[in-house]
Amino acid sequence: MDVRGRLVAGVDSSTQATKVVIVDTADGAIVATGRATHEVTGTGGARETDPEVWWTALGLALERTGRAADVDAISVGGQQHGLVVLDRAGRPLRPALLWNDTRSAPDAAELTAARGAAWWAETTGCVPVASFTVSKWAWLARTESGLVPQVAAVRLPHDFLTERLTGAAVTDRGDASGTAWLDPVSGGYRADVLELPGVGLDPSLLPAVLAHDATAGGVTQSAAATLGLRAGIPVGCGTGDNMAAALALGARSGQPVISLGTSGTAYVTSTRPARDASGVVAGFADAAGGYLPLAATLNCTLAVDRFAALLGLDREDVAPAGEVVVLPFLDGERTPNLPQASGLVLGLRHGTEPGAILQAAYDGAAVSLLGAFAAIAAAGGDVDDDAPLIVVGGGSQGVAWRRTLARLSGRAIAVPDATELVALGAAAQAAALLDDRDPATVARSWRLGGAVVEPAGAADRARVEQIASVLAAAAPLLRRA
Repeated sequence: MDVRGRLVAGVDSSTQATKVVIVDTADGAIVATGRATHEVTGTGGARETDPEVWWTALGLALERTGRAADVDAISVGGQQHGLVVLDRAGRPLRPALLWNDTRSAPDAAELTAARGAAWWAETTGCVPVASFTVSKWAWLARTESGLVPQVAAVRLPHDFLTERLTGAAVTDRGDASGTAWLDPVSGGYRADVLELPGVGLDPSLLPAVLAHDATAGGVTQSAAATLGLRAGIPVGCGTGDNMAAALALGARSGQPVISLGTSGTAYVTSTRPARDASGVVAGFADAAGGYLPLAATLNCTLAVDRFAALLGLDREDVAPAGEVVVLPFLDGERTPNLPQASGLVLGLRHGTEPGAILQAAYDGAAVSLLGAFAAIAAAGGDVDDDAPLIVVGGGSQGVAWRRTLARLSGRAIAVPDATELVALGAAAQAAALLDDRDPATVARSWRLGGAVVEPAGAADRARVEQIASVLAAAAPLLRRA
């Protein structure tokens, strides 16, 4: 079937906003965009959003494209790990716990201790940390036990929106692999996880896991009336944000990718599953039938921008860091696993320039991400040591970010022309529904890969080792912060 000129919608429901791209299926060109912001609440370790905010934002973002009525298919990429609990009518019982809510750190530790980190890595690909959904559910069951009997459905953020669109309780293997209650190899839920004393979750409350190229259903009459879409158009199974971005890139196996956003992620697409008992690498599935071993940090562009603001600098006003080391763990940290940590600055002198401190913040954030690739290889994932590093996300547009990653890694840095990769990955899922192609084939035909913007050179290994030694010495203190 010739689908040239047909339009699809790809949705990125992220932590801070919903973004919609309307894409021409022939070449992946974006013909319209829309955006609506979210409200995130909570202090200390709490980070929550009412899921109804996401649904309202989806409607606003579609409206702002001006093309909702022209869309022939739609799919949703969403922030990973968030916990959505619904009543029998499909209404949220409480605000969703977001991926960066760290209150479940003690529950994650107890779950890990119950079976051991090696068991978790082997069976689910994920050693529990505060970010994962299994830890958040354990926290909810422990702290809000009176709510649990009212829970009729447990969903991820993208599942919630897909169900609102179609009425179908479904998910995909990629996003579901970030719960730590799914086996990413078989694609089935682990009864031995759901039955753990700290979990106790009835599998009937979970959505069905669809194939990566499956249709979730059609847009319902009710959803169409609310969103301005045509009733009955197909809806893709959707996926998690990292899986959607990887899909859009069409990266070959082993190609290293770093995403610079509120959080930072380092990942590769892989033909082999990764299993890392240290918990540094999460052995996720991807949205193309393979795997997406990934390491994530909580502190990335937002943390560096906060240092710039504290110093009264523009984010590009850097100077050589010299002996200054910054561990920018302003929101606790996931990699390394220091959920209670705070930021640390070491090596200040009278003559230290503010720009040196800012550069040290970049370095501290970057080293955690770059170290992930050696860990991914050690865990069994495919990593190409010679390939350029693809850098995506909002930070990829920053010269200081790109030069920092090039200097510390020694790799060439490539940046895609496209910026809304999560939404574009979801759009590729939607486009594939129109002519029964595989989403990865669609994405590769759109050629969204980037050009090299920083050349390869010698890696600054001395600086990497300096930061690593400070982290090793400070970790015991940061665990008690």
